[in-house]
Amino acid sequence: MTIDEKQEQIIDEFSLFDDWMDRYSALIEQGNALPPMEEKYKTPQNLIEGCQSRVWLYADFDGGIITFKGDSDAVLVKGIVALLISILSGHTPDEILESELFFIERIGLKEHLSPTRSNGLLAMVKQMRLYALAFKTKQ
Repeated sequence: MTIDEKQEQIIDEFSLFDDWMDRYSALIEQGNALPPMEEKYKTPQNLIEGCQSRVWLYADFDGGIITFKGDSDAVLVKGIVALLISILSGHTPDEILESELFFIERIGLKEHLSPTRSNGLLAMVKQMRLYALAFKTKQ
């Protein structure tokens, strides 16, 4: 499944909810479904700068494909991390770098996050793209 197809799937899922309390609940469920991140990856170098809560993001590169792992100490933010991982994990550096993450706008996430959470979301996306760029240069 392409990055755009994954985003469309998330947009479809979130369109089933009429209000934002339901969407927040769906985000929290996404976070709860995220596989636990091993403690060895919860290091200062994997901590995302610019997030209000603590967010760890780790990327592995094998066979030309990037696999992300992530976690957060905030349930809502962990859901956002889970969404980003579900969309970008399993793709090549080029696919990640060339993608436009339109789901953020389309599900209304951007306008329903506090400014500090929005900044954190942007920091997470930026870090994922930086991983992709670093892995691309290693190829």
